Amino acid sequence: MNKKSDEFRIQEGLREVAGLCLLHDSLMKLVFNNNIEATELLLNTILAREDLQVINVSTQRTFISPSVNGRTIVIDIYAKDAEDKVYNVEVQRSDSGADVRRARFHSSMMDVNMLEAGQSFSELHDSYVIFITENDVMKRNLPLYHVNRVIEELGEGFYDGSHIIYVNAAYKDDKHPVGRLMHDFRCTDTKDMYNEVLAQQVRYFKESEGGKENMVCKFEELAKEWGADMAQDMAQDMAQDMAQERILEKARRALATGKYSPEEIAELFEIAMEELLEEESLQSV
Repeated sequence: MNKKSDEFRIQEGLREVAGLCLLHDSLMKLVFNNNIEATELLLNTILAREDLQVINVSTQRTFISPSVNGRTIVIDIYAKDAEDKVYNVEVQRSDSGADVRRARFHSSMMDVNMLEAGQSFSELHDSYVIFITENDVMKRNLPLYHVNRVIEELGEGFYDGSHIIYVNAAYKDDKHPVGRLMHDFRCTDTKDMYNEVLAQQVRYFKESEGGKENMVCKFEELAKEWGADMAQDMAQDMAQDMAQERILEKARRALATGKYSPEEIAELFEIAMEELLEEESLQSV
């Protein structure tokens, strides 16, 4: 590769980085990796708490199935708090990625990997699987959807310590704590973010000295820390995110011409109506 083509590739990469937000898991994983302060902000906001203390957090943690040829998962964020409760936070941009059985599978893998041989089942800690979804997959326009087991005949909770929470990233209410948090997850410009803790980290990867280049180079560091395959997966995730953004951009330009209805555009580009009309400026088209 000659110098000019290499410079072009870098500039293209920098333009892609400028369009990232925390709903792109390639950026989210970098921001939250080993970042206790940001993770405490995230969990305390979602759980409506102020006292939750995170003792460790990592991203791209692998959970291996105990079954031969069983499915292995790599989770976005894994955290443990001072009460030994464990948390798996996932960002899902597509509705298919937020399938309810996927949440169930993540919960089961958390449990399987929690106890060692000889430990009592009573030592199984509370677990939280939290899916942050770009679209409102439950279609009720609520900021949060809590999923817990119940005893149907008694109408009472079955408190086994397992919790699943869906966070609606499409929820827009800047007076609500979750609405403000999700506003920040959607922001591509840190000047528009409410939470300085998150803004500072995003700014580091996107705007600091050598900033955008630093984020691109971070993939090389992750290749050494996590292994080349993991870094390659992250690069592929980033490429998929960018490809989806380009499709949305083209669809919105086509919609802005007024020649086609939103339904026709959504069908033509094979995207969800919610994604097409995400920007408020397009809601009235």
